[in-house]
Amino acid sequence: MSKVNIGTVQMSCVADKAVNLQRALEKIKEAAEKGAQIVCLQELFTSLYFCDEENYDNFALAESIPGPSTDALSKIAAEHNIVIIASLFEKRTQGLYHNTTAVIDADGSYLGKYRKMHIPDDPGFYEKFYFTPGDLGYKVFKTRFATVGVLICWDQWYPEAARITALMGAEVLFYPTAIGWAITQDAGTNTEQYNAWQTIQRSHAVANGIPVVSINRVGEEAGVRFWGGSFISNGFGSLLYQAPHDEEETQVTQIDLNQSDYYRSHWPFLRDRRIDSYNLITKRFIDED
Repeated sequence: MSKVNIGTVQMSCVADKAVNLQRALEKIKEAAEKGAQIVCLQELFTSLYFCDEENYDNFALAESIPGPSTDALSKIAAEHNIVIIASLFEKRTQGLYHNTTAVIDADGSYLGKYRKMHIPDDPGFYEKFYFTPGDLGYKVFKTRFATVGVLICWDQWYPEAARITALMGAEVLFYPTAIGWAITQDAGTNTEQYNAWQTIQRSHAVANGIPVVSINRVGEEAGVRFWGGSFISNGFGSLLYQAPHDEEETQVTQIDLNQSDYYRSHWPFLRDRRIDSYNLITKRFIDED
C-alpha cells in the first residue's frame, strides 16, 4: 500500500491498570472509526509512569507478552482490521523485566516484540532499576499495511538505532514515549527541551527518508508534567501533525510511503554512506592516543 492512515493516541493515565487499558481500547476504536489502519499507543500506557521512584512494589505492574493486555488488543485489532503498536511492562521471568512494545497485526495475530535497548537513569526517570536492556536487537514487523520499525522513548535520541532499523527495511519509525517537564522548570527550558526532542526525531526522518511517528502521554504525575506534543513527520522532516501539550487527543493522519523513494532519490544519503569508514562508531569514545 502507498497511503496509510496512522492513528495516534495521546492520553493521560491513572493508577488502575484495568481503567487505562479500557480507555486505550476505546480510543483505539475511536481511531479505527476515523479510518486508522495502524494505531500506536504511548509508552507504558497501562499504568502511571512508575519509574519516577525506585519501588519494588511496582514490579507487580509487569505482565507476560503475549499476555492479558495483548489478548485484549488482539481482539479489537481483529474486530476493526487495524494494526496496533502497544508499549507494555514485560515480566520475562521471575526477577527479569523489560520495557517492551508488542505489535499486533490487523487480523489480531501477535507479530512479535521489541525490547527497549537504551535505558535511561535520571532524576524522576529511574528506568535502570526496573528494565533490563533489550536483547532482541533492532526489529521490523511486516504488518498488513506497512513494514514498521519500533523504538522506544530514550532510543529516540540515538541516530544509530534509527539508521539500523531503517536499513532493516522499516517504512515508518514508531516511537512510543513518556517524557515531560519538571513542574518547577521555567518556560524557556521547557521550550528548548521539547524542540530538541522533536528535532532529533525529525532528523531521523530526514537522514533515512522515512516517516517518523512519536506518541507521548499527557498529564501531571509525581512532579512531572508530561508534555504531550505527539507528532508525525514525513520522510523529509516536515510536520504532518502535532498534538497539543496539555490535552488528550486521538488523531488519524495519512502518510504516503511512496514519498520515500522520491526523497531517497533526490537526497541520496543511503547511496553516499561511507560504510568502509564507520568502524570507529562501535567505540565508547575515541582517545587521541
